[in-house]
Amino acid sequence: MKPMWRFFLAPCLVSFFVLLGVFFESGLAAFFTVAVLSVLEVTLSFDNAVLNAQVLKRMNALWRRRFLTWGILIAVVGVRLILPIILVSITSWKAPLVVAMLAFSNGAAYAELLEGARYAIEAFGGTFLLMLSLKYFFDSAKTVHWIRTLEHRMAKLGDIEALEMAIVLWVIIVISFFVPSFAQVEVLLAGVIAVLVSIALEGLMRLLSKGGTATSGLGLFIYLEVLDTAFSLDGVVGAFALTFSIPLIVLGLGIGAYFVRALTIYLTEHRILDTLLFVENGAYWAIFGLSMCMLASLTIHVPETITGSIGLLFMLASYYSSIKERKRKAQ
Repeated sequence: MKPMWRFFLAPCLVSFFVLLGVFFESGLAAFFTVAVLSVLEVTLSFDNAVLNAQVLKRMNALWRRRFLTWGILIAVVGVRLILPIILVSITSWKAPLVVAMLAFSNGAAYAELLEGARYAIEAFGGTFLLMLSLKYFFDSAKTVHWIRTLEHRMAKLGDIEALEMAIVLWVIIVISFFVPSFAQVEVLLAGVIAVLVSIALEGLMRLLSKGGTATSGLGLFIYLEVLDTAFSLDGVVGAFALTFSIPLIVLGLGIGAYFVRALTIYLTEHRILDTLLFVENGAYWAIFGLSMCMLASLTIHVPETITGSIGLLFMLASYYSSIKERKRKAQ
Protein backbone atom coordinates (compact mmCIF):
# COMPACT_ATOMS: atom_id res chain seq x y z
CA MET A 1 0.00 0.00 0.00
CA LYS A 2 1.42 3.37 -1.05
CA PRO A 3 2.35 5.84 1.69
CA MET A 4 0.19 8.92 2.07
CA TRP A 5 2.68 11.35 0.50
CA ARG A 6 2.61 9.49 -2.82
CA PHE A 7 -1.09 10.20 -3.28
CA PHE A 8 -0.57 13.96 -2.91
CA LEU A 9 2.84 14.38 -4.57
CA ALA A 10 1.43 15.02 -8.06
CA PRO A 11 -1.24 17.53 -6.89
CA CYS A 12 1.40 19.38 -4.84
CA LEU A 13 3.81 19.58 -7.80
CA VAL A 14 1.07 20.70 -10.17
CA SER A 15 -0.10 23.33 -7.66
CA PHE A 16 3.46 24.60 -7.16
CA PHE A 17 4.16 25.08 -10.87
CA VAL A 18 0.71 26.52 -11.61
CA LEU A 19 0.95 29.04 -8.77
CA LEU A 20 4.52 29.89 -9.79
CA GLY A 21 3.38 30.50 -13.36
CA VAL A 22 0.46 32.65 -12.20
CA PHE A 23 2.77 34.71 -9.98
CA PHE A 24 5.26 35.48 -12.77
CA GLU A 25 2.54 36.01 -15.39
CA SER A 26 -0.05 38.00 -13.44
CA GLY A 27 1.46 39.06 -10.12
CA LEU A 28 0.93 38.56 -6.40
CA ALA A 29 -2.80 39.39 -6.35
CA ALA A 30 -3.56 36.72 -8.96
CA PHE A 31 -1.36 34.26 -7.06
CA PHE A 32 -3.36 34.73 -3.87
CA THR A 33 -6.69 34.55 -5.75
CA VAL A 34 -5.82 31.15 -7.25
CA ALA A 35 -4.50 29.91 -3.90
CA VAL A 36 -7.66 30.98 -2.04
CA LEU A 37 -9.95 29.42 -4.65
CA SER A 38 -8.08 26.12 -4.49
CA VAL A 39 -8.17 26.05 -0.67
CA LEU A 40 -11.90 26.85 -0.64
CA GLU A 41 -12.60 24.11 -3.19
CA VAL A 42 -10.77 21.53 -1.05
CA THR A 43 -12.29 22.72 2.23
CA LEU A 44 -15.85 22.65 0.92
CA SER A 45 -15.52 19.29 -0.87
CA PHE A 46 -14.74 16.79 1.90
CA ASP A 47 -18.28 15.40 1.67
CA ASN A 48 -17.80 14.99 -2.08
CA ALA A 49 -14.54 13.10 -1.50
CA VAL A 50 -16.19 10.74 1.00
CA LEU A 51 -19.09 10.05 -1.35
CA ASN A 52 -16.73 9.49 -4.26
CA ALA A 53 -14.65 7.09 -2.17
CA GLN A 54 -17.72 4.97 -1.43
CA VAL A 55 -18.41 4.67 -5.16
CA LEU A 56 -14.76 4.19 -6.06
CA LYS A 57 -14.56 1.06 -3.88
CA ARG A 58 -16.66 -0.66 -6.53
CA MET A 59 -14.27 0.30 -9.36
CA ASN A 60 -11.24 -1.68 -10.49
CA ALA A 61 -7.75 -0.17 -10.63
CA LEU A 62 -8.07 0.81 -14.31
CA TRP A 63 -11.19 2.91 -13.79
CA ARG A 64 -9.71 4.48 -10.67
CA ARG A 65 -6.80 5.72 -12.78
CA ARG A 66 -9.22 7.02 -15.39
CA PHE A 67 -11.10 8.83 -12.63
CA LEU A 68 -7.87 10.63 -11.71
CA THR A 69 -6.80 11.34 -15.33
CA TRP A 70 -9.77 11.63 -17.69
CA GLY A 71 -11.97 12.63 -14.76
CA ILE A 72 -9.86 15.61 -13.77
CA LEU A 73 -9.83 16.84 -17.37
CA ILE A 74 -13.64 16.63 -17.49
CA ALA A 75 -13.90 18.28 -14.05
CA VAL A 76 -11.65 21.23 -14.90
CA VAL A 77 -12.40 21.90 -18.57
CA GLY A 78 -15.90 20.43 -18.86
CA VAL A 79 -17.61 21.27 -15.56
CA ARG A 80 -15.81 24.45 -14.54
CA LEU A 81 -15.33 26.06 -17.95
CA ILE A 82 -17.54 24.67 -20.75
CA LEU A 83 -20.71 23.80 -18.78
CA PRO A 84 -21.24 27.31 -17.29
CA ILE A 85 -20.79 28.78 -20.79
CA ILE A 86 -23.45 26.38 -22.14
CA LEU A 87 -25.84 27.23 -19.29
CA VAL A 88 -25.36 30.96 -19.85
CA SER A 89 -25.88 30.43 -23.58
CA ILE A 90 -29.19 28.65 -22.96
CA THR A 91 -30.56 31.13 -20.42
CA SER A 92 -29.41 34.27 -22.27
CA TRP A 93 -30.30 33.05 -25.78
CA LYS A 94 -26.78 33.79 -27.03
CA ALA A 95 -24.58 31.56 -29.17
CA PRO A 96 -22.08 29.50 -27.10
CA LEU A 97 -19.16 30.96 -29.09
CA VAL A 98 -20.32 34.50 -28.31
CA VAL A 99 -20.59 33.67 -24.60
CA ALA A 100 -17.17 31.99 -24.64
CA MET A 101 -15.55 35.04 -26.24
CA LEU A 102 -17.27 37.27 -23.70
CA ALA A 103 -16.06 35.07 -20.82
CA PHE A 104 -12.42 35.61 -21.77
CA SER A 105 -12.67 39.21 -22.96
CA ASN A 106 -15.07 40.75 -20.44
CA GLY A 107 -15.27 38.78 -17.19
CA ALA A 108 -17.59 41.27 -15.51
CA ALA A 109 -20.18 41.06 -18.30
CA TYR A 110 -19.94 37.26 -18.31
CA ALA A 111 -20.39 37.18 -14.53
CA GLU A 112 -23.54 39.27 -14.95
CA LEU A 113 -24.91 36.76 -17.48
CA LEU A 114 -23.93 33.89 -15.19
CA GLU A 115 -25.81 35.58 -12.37
CA GLY A 116 -28.83 35.59 -14.67
CA ALA A 117 -28.47 31.81 -15.02
CA ARG A 118 -28.16 31.44 -11.25
CA TYR A 119 -31.78 30.38 -10.72
CA ALA A 120 -31.45 27.45 -13.12
CA ILE A 121 -28.04 26.46 -11.73
CA GLU A 122 -29.08 26.57 -8.07
CA ALA A 123 -32.41 24.83 -8.75
CA PHE A 124 -30.77 22.00 -10.67
CA GLY A 125 -27.88 21.49 -8.23
CA GLY A 126 -30.03 21.78 -5.11
CA THR A 127 -32.72 19.44 -6.42
CA PHE A 128 -30.25 16.80 -7.59
CA LEU A 129 -28.37 16.80 -4.28
CA LEU A 130 -31.62 16.70 -2.30
CA MET A 131 -32.70 13.64 -4.29
CA LEU A 132 -29.32 12.05 -3.62
CA SER A 133 -29.40 12.61 0.14
CA LEU A 134 -33.04 11.59 0.64
CA LYS A 135 -32.53 8.41 -1.37
CA TYR A 136 -29.75 7.48 1.04
CA PHE A 137 -31.81 8.13 4.18
CA PHE A 138 -35.05 6.61 2.83
CA ASP A 139 -33.43 3.21 2.40
CA SER A 140 -35.08 0.39 4.33
CA ALA A 141 -31.91 -1.71 3.96
CA LYS A 142 -29.77 0.95 5.69
CA THR A 143 -28.45 -0.38 9.02
CA VAL A 144 -25.86 2.20 10.12
CA HIS A 145 -27.59 5.19 11.76
CA TRP A 146 -25.57 8.12 13.08
CA ILE A 147 -28.41 10.39 14.28
CA ARG A 148 -30.12 7.22 15.39
CA THR A 149 -33.71 8.19 16.16
CA LEU A 150 -34.16 10.34 13.06
CA GLU A 151 -32.28 8.13 10.63
CA HIS A 152 -33.95 4.95 11.88
CA ARG A 153 -37.40 6.45 11.29
CA MET A 154 -36.41 7.74 7.86
CA ALA A 155 -35.12 4.30 6.89
CA LYS A 156 -38.46 2.77 7.87
CA LEU A 157 -40.16 5.09 5.37
CA GLY A 158 -38.00 3.63 2.63
CA ASP A 159 -40.68 1.04 1.83
CA ILE A 160 -42.86 3.83 0.40
CA GLU A 161 -42.20 3.80 -3.35
CA ALA A 162 -40.60 6.98 -4.78
CA LEU A 163 -41.07 8.92 -1.53
CA GLU A 164 -37.94 11.01 -2.07
CA MET A 165 -39.13 11.98 -5.56
CA ALA A 166 -42.50 13.15 -4.25
CA ILE A 167 -40.87 15.22 -1.48
CA VAL A 168 -38.36 16.83 -3.84
CA LEU A 169 -40.99 17.74 -6.43
CA TRP A 170 -43.21 19.32 -3.76
CA VAL A 171 -40.21 21.27 -2.42
CA ILE A 172 -39.33 22.69 -5.83
CA ILE A 173 -43.00 23.51 -6.57
CA VAL A 174 -43.37 25.41 -3.27
CA ILE A 175 -40.09 27.28 -3.79
CA SER A 176 -41.14 28.33 -7.29
CA PHE A 177 -43.95 30.43 -5.73
CA PHE A 178 -41.39 32.51 -3.81
CA VAL A 179 -38.91 33.27 -6.59
CA PRO A 180 -39.35 36.28 -8.92
CA SER A 181 -42.04 35.70 -11.54
CA PHE A 182 -39.56 35.76 -14.44
CA ALA A 183 -37.67 32.80 -12.90
CA GLN A 184 -40.59 30.57 -11.86
CA VAL A 185 -40.71 28.46 -15.04
CA GLU A 186 -36.90 28.32 -15.08
CA VAL A 187 -36.75 26.99 -11.50
CA LEU A 188 -39.49 24.42 -12.08
CA LEU A 189 -37.94 23.19 -15.32
CA ALA A 190 -34.45 22.93 -13.81
CA GLY A 191 -35.83 21.04 -10.80
CA VAL A 192 -37.78 18.56 -12.93
CA ILE A 193 -34.73 18.00 -15.17
CA ALA A 194 -32.62 17.32 -12.07
CA VAL A 195 -35.12 14.67 -10.89
CA LEU A 196 -35.17 13.07 -14.35
CA VAL A 197 -31.36 13.08 -14.53
CA SER A 198 -31.20 11.41 -11.11
CA ILE A 199 -33.65 8.68 -12.19
CA ALA A 200 -31.94 8.18 -15.55
CA LEU A 201 -28.52 8.00 -13.92
CA GLU A 202 -29.66 5.32 -11.49
CA GLY A 203 -31.20 3.33 -14.33
CA LEU A 204 -28.03 3.66 -16.42
CA MET A 205 -25.88 2.41 -13.54
CA ARG A 206 -28.11 -0.62 -13.08
CA LEU A 207 -28.03 -1.37 -16.80
CA LEU A 208 -24.27 -1.04 -17.15
CA SER A 209 -23.62 -3.03 -13.96
CA LYS A 210 -25.07 -6.08 -15.70
CA GLY A 211 -22.59 -5.87 -18.55
CA GLY A 212 -19.37 -6.87 -16.78
CA THR A 213 -16.42 -5.02 -15.29
CA ALA A 214 -15.80 -2.61 -18.18
CA THR A 215 -19.36 -1.33 -18.52
CA SER A 216 -19.86 -1.32 -14.77
CA GLY A 217 -16.78 0.88 -14.39
CA LEU A 218 -18.11 3.19 -17.11
CA GLY A 219 -21.45 3.52 -15.31
CA LEU A 220 -19.77 4.41 -12.01
CA PHE A 221 -17.44 6.84 -13.82
CA ILE A 222 -20.42 8.67 -15.38
CA TYR A 223 -22.14 8.72 -11.99
CA LEU A 224 -19.10 10.32 -10.34
CA GLU A 225 -18.81 12.97 -13.05
CA VAL A 226 -22.48 13.93 -12.67
CA LEU A 227 -21.98 14.14 -8.90
CA ASP A 228 -18.98 16.40 -9.39
CA THR A 229 -21.08 18.62 -11.65
CA ALA A 230 -23.83 19.00 -9.06
CA PHE A 231 -21.31 19.78 -6.30
CA SER A 232 -19.31 22.24 -8.40
CA LEU A 233 -21.94 24.46 -10.02
CA ASP A 234 -22.48 26.52 -6.88
CA GLY A 235 -18.73 26.97 -6.41
CA VAL A 236 -18.27 28.21 -9.99
CA VAL A 237 -20.88 30.92 -9.47
CA GLY A 238 -19.44 31.84 -6.05
CA ALA A 239 -15.91 32.14 -7.44
CA PHE A 240 -16.87 35.38 -9.19
CA ALA A 241 -17.05 37.02 -5.78
CA LEU A 242 -13.24 36.84 -5.78
CA THR A 243 -12.37 37.49 -9.42
CA PHE A 244 -13.88 37.94 -12.88
CA SER A 245 -10.89 36.25 -14.54
CA ILE A 246 -11.99 32.94 -16.08
CA PRO A 247 -8.43 31.53 -16.33
CA LEU A 248 -7.80 32.23 -12.64
CA ILE A 249 -11.13 30.65 -11.63
CA VAL A 250 -10.47 27.53 -13.71
CA LEU A 251 -6.92 27.21 -12.36
CA GLY A 252 -7.95 27.72 -8.72
CA LEU A 253 -10.94 25.39 -8.80
CA GLY A 254 -8.98 22.91 -10.93
CA ILE A 255 -6.18 22.64 -8.36
CA GLY A 256 -8.77 22.08 -5.65
CA ALA A 257 -10.54 19.43 -7.72
CA TYR A 258 -7.24 17.60 -8.28
CA PHE A 259 -6.56 17.50 -4.53
CA VAL A 260 -10.10 16.27 -3.82
CA ARG A 261 -9.67 13.41 -6.31
CA ALA A 262 -6.30 12.49 -4.82
CA LEU A 263 -7.96 12.47 -1.37
CA THR A 264 -10.69 10.22 -2.77
CA ILE A 265 -8.14 7.71 -4.07
CA TYR A 266 -6.30 7.81 -0.72
CA LEU A 267 -9.48 7.19 1.29
CA THR A 268 -10.37 4.30 -1.02
CA GLU A 269 -7.04 2.46 -1.18
CA HIS A 270 -6.29 2.83 2.53
CA ARG A 271 -9.88 1.86 3.42
CA ILE A 272 -10.07 4.82 5.79
CA LEU A 273 -13.86 4.90 5.70
CA ASP A 274 -14.08 1.27 6.85
CA THR A 275 -12.78 2.36 10.25
CA LEU A 276 -14.91 5.51 10.48
CA LEU A 277 -18.44 4.18 10.85
CA PHE A 278 -20.47 7.39 10.68
CA VAL A 279 -18.49 9.48 8.18
CA GLU A 280 -20.62 8.36 5.23
CA ASN A 281 -23.75 9.40 7.15
CA GLY A 282 -22.13 12.75 7.91
CA ALA A 283 -21.30 13.23 4.23
CA TYR A 284 -24.93 12.71 3.23
CA TRP A 285 -26.11 15.12 5.95
CA ALA A 286 -23.59 17.61 4.56
CA ILE A 287 -25.04 17.04 1.08
CA PHE A 288 -28.53 17.58 2.48
CA GLY A 289 -27.36 20.83 4.10
CA LEU A 290 -25.75 21.99 0.85
CA SER A 291 -28.92 21.21 -1.11
CA MET A 292 -31.01 23.20 1.38
CA CYS A 293 -28.63 26.16 1.10
CA MET A 294 -28.73 26.06 -2.70
CA LEU A 295 -32.54 25.92 -2.75
CA ALA A 296 -32.86 28.59 -0.05
CA SER A 297 -30.58 30.88 -2.06
CA LEU A 298 -33.29 31.01 -4.73
CA THR A 299 -35.32 33.22 -2.40
CA ILE A 300 -32.83 34.71 0.09
CA HIS A 301 -29.12 35.46 0.18
CA VAL A 302 -27.16 32.62 1.80
CA PRO A 303 -23.52 33.60 2.52
CA GLU A 304 -20.82 31.23 1.25
CA THR A 305 -19.51 30.95 4.81
CA ILE A 306 -22.79 29.37 5.94
CA THR A 307 -22.92 27.02 2.95
CA GLY A 308 -19.40 25.79 3.62
CA SER A 309 -19.67 25.72 7.40
CA ILE A 310 -22.72 23.44 7.46
CA GLY A 311 -20.99 20.73 5.48
CA LEU A 312 -17.76 21.05 7.41
CA LEU A 313 -19.57 20.84 10.77
CA PHE A 314 -21.42 17.67 9.74
CA MET A 315 -18.16 16.07 8.57
CA LEU A 316 -16.27 16.99 11.75
CA ALA A 317 -19.13 15.84 14.00
CA SER A 318 -19.47 12.48 12.19
CA TYR A 319 -15.70 11.99 12.33
CA TYR A 320 -15.71 12.65 16.09
CA SER A 321 -18.61 10.23 16.59
CA SER A 322 -16.80 7.60 14.51
CA ILE A 323 -13.65 7.89 16.62
CA LYS A 324 -15.72 7.54 19.81
CA GLU A 325 -17.51 4.51 18.43
CA ARG A 326 -14.22 2.89 17.40
CA LYS A 327 -12.79 3.40 20.88
CA ARG A 328 -15.97 2.02 22.45
CA LYS A 329 -15.79 -1.16 20.37
CA ALA A 330 -12.09 -1.56 21.15
CA GLN A 331 -12.74 -1.66 24.92
